[in-house]
Amino acid sequence: MSSRGGDSGDNELGQFLRARRAALDPRRAGLAPRGGLRRVAGLRREELAQLAHLSFDYVVRLGQGRTRRVSASVLNALADALQLTHDERAYLYSLADVAPRTASRPRGRPEIAPPLQQHLDDMHDVPAMILNRRMDILEWNRAATALLIDFGAPPPCERNYIRLTFLNEDFRNLVVDWPATARECVGLLRREAGQHRDDRDLNDLVTELNARSVEFREWWADYRVAGPRQLVKTLDHPTAGRLTVDVQQLSVDTSRDQFMATLTGHDTESRAALRFLLQWSKVPPQGGRRNGRYGDAGEVTAERVRPQEGFGPQT
Repeated sequence: MSSRGGDSGDNELGQFLRARRAALDPRRAGLAPRGGLRRVAGLRREELAQLAHLSFDYVVRLGQGRTRRVSASVLNALADALQLTHDERAYLYSLADVAPRTASRPRGRPEIAPPLQQHLDDMHDVPAMILNRRMDILEWNRAATALLIDFGAPPPCERNYIRLTFLNEDFRNLVVDWPATARECVGLLRREAGQHRDDRDLNDLVTELNARSVEFREWWADYRVAGPRQLVKTLDHPTAGRLTVDVQQLSVDTSRDQFMATLTGHDTESRAALRFLLQWSKVPPQGGRRNGRYGDAGEVTAERVRPQEGFGPQT
């Protein structure tokens, strides 16, 4: 397996340039259409060379991996020609060995600072989780279990947000626009793969998803890159019905690899539905916390809950 995020070979720079060339319509790049059929999608190599004011031979050598260290001015020219986003530019720099590579971290479960754990537990009315940059779910509160899934059920090695998005049927069925959410996950993972190319756990995750998910394998090959941003997701909850949530990502200053994700109602109806759900999920599960983490939040089911008018499934 390659140490570069699960891709075959050792020419991610060339693969990224080819993928972004293929994704760019020549008309968007300001090129006049030529007669005859185009044999390749997107920009040709000679067109990229023209737009970036580089020699054709140099662009060919970049694509073949025969040139690795590239000046910042050349990277800027390529990024402008390919109309890369901010996140894609940062990824290009990391592949070209211009950005400093982050040292790999030792394996093992990261520790959560006790004050942060207490803060998470005290957020009774806000679903929240602590994740790391690989999107491993390190801790969560009971509200997150009620809204999403029982994170205590999978073994620790499978508690990864992106892995659950692609491989857990219950988690996947919660999201109304699953393809958009899943592609966002792939973009985030692609960004981390560029910045942490020696991370064995991250590489293992990419390898597993490539092997087990057709969608992941297809979207991973697109080389689309995404960074953290404010998200709005619509969920189809089996008890609370359809609701839309804002997802906020809050950094943890004492651990730069960790962040807290919170989910709050996006509109009045969704906030009311979320309050309703959390009210009925406050009954502690049998045995309390499972191995120090919350299990099923009170076994909230449609049979047990009697929704008020306008909330949850109607009969």
